[in-house]
Amino acid sequence: MDLLPPDVRATLARFPIGSQESLGDQAKVVVKFFDPAGRYTFYVTEGRPEGKDYLLFGYCISPLGEDCDEWGYTSLTEILSVGISRGLGIERDLYFPAAIWTVAESRARAA
Repeated sequence: MDLLPPDVRATLARFPIGSQESLGDQAKVVVKFFDPAGRYTFYVTEGRPEGKDYLLFGYCISPLGEDCDEWGYTSLTEILSVGISRGLGIERDLYFPAAIWTVAESRARAA
């Protein structure tokens, strides 16, 4: 699966790193990545190309538990390198509406 197809990259171009910094949980989520076999979810709110890679910023639902959920940076390469569990790797939510829901709304819908 292409985690950052051209349409997602085009939407991310409208939300460069730092563009939603002051919004906190009201930042718009551009793309949602998740582990279909676990708790890990990454709500990407900002991003930019870095050479052949992509730097992403957003809110991470940690596989280690609620007390480890946090805002942070990762790269597309790092997401792609996550070990496959039960034959499944990290996926992009194909039905997640780009830049419509906030982080707070996305988390509430997942609860």
